[in-house]
Amino acid sequence: MAKITGKTTLGEALKIKGGEDILEGFHAPCLHCPMAQYEMNQLTLEDIAKTYGLDLKGMLSKLNELAQGKKK
Repeated sequence: MAKITGKTTLGEALKIKGGEDILEGFHAPCLHCPMAQYEMNQLTLEDIAKTYGLDLKGMLSKLNELAQGKKK
C-alpha cells in the first residue's frame, strides 16, 4: 500500500484493515458523523486533524505502521 500522508482521504484510510480503530484512538469524530459519509472521498486526514486539533503526525505514523504490517 502507498504511504499514508495528510492528503490521504478518510475513505482511503478506512480501507486499511484496523484503520478505523486507529482513527478512533485519535478521537476523529468524522467516523460517526453523518455528513462525513458524503465527504469521505474528499475529506483528508490533514483536514480532520486541523479542524479538530488532532495529532496528525502520530496518526500518520500509526496508520503507516498498520498499512505496512509493522507493530511497535
